[in-house]
Amino acid sequence: MTRILLVEDDPDLATALRALLGRAGYEVRHAADGREALRRLFADRPDLMVLDIGLPELDGWQVLERTRDLTDLPVLLLTARGAEADRVRGLRAGADDYLPKPFGQEELLARIEALLRRAGRPGWAGERQDSALHLVPGRRAVLWHGAEVRLSDIEYRLLQTLVRNRGRVVTTDQLLVQVWDDPAGLGRDRVKFAVLRVRRKIQQAAGRHAEDPIEAVRGLGYRYQRDERDERDEHDERDEHDERDEREERDETS
Repeated sequence: MTRILLVEDDPDLATALRALLGRAGYEVRHAADGREALRRLFADRPDLMVLDIGLPELDGWQVLERTRDLTDLPVLLLTARGAEADRVRGLRAGADDYLPKPFGQEELLARIEALLRRAGRPGWAGERQDSALHLVPGRRAVLWHGAEVRLSDIEYRLLQTLVRNRGRVVTTDQLLVQVWDDPAGLGRDRVKFAVLRVRRKIQQAAGRHAEDPIEAVRGLGYRYQRDERDERDEHDERDEHDERDEREERDETS
């Protein structure tokens, strides 16, 4: 079951949101302040965080900053602040989406579904994303076949977004929204040049003959290519799972 960490200090709103998310089929963990949120984040390892900004102890900005040192899980900000400057601050600090209060229940659920659909399994500090790549959120760096690659914030968010969607094409327009907060799509060349910078840094760190993990899909966007060994391992795991299910079905009918 998909696990959501809800960080909200208003008890009435928290109760209503827990009920809403529970009815939608999510396992919900709740924290009422920033310090408890970080404890639950570390202990529960949720798949997504719904984070209010106006929290006691540590505010939402501090929680978001420390969260990004640990993990790249999707973060949806809930706040009464709807000003453009706050939205931009949240997205640049590492949030994946922003929903000002008051909001509709169906819109909240739709945004959560969209984030989970795009994100895949969260990466955590100290974990490998595949056999070649290891994200290091606290330093905004990656290890590519063991060689450290230092990236700017934009370059890290770009690679992080592609890795979350590994094996799937992320369009240029989607990257502009998720990485640059540019829904109008006015800076499309920025994506191309940022991808070129990431490729060049990987090549410089790992050697000129290192494989290129970012595939350009003509007319659409870009795709992070998974290591072939990981694809084989996942295929083997699926085969083992299917064989186990078949044995269990035979045992039940015999």
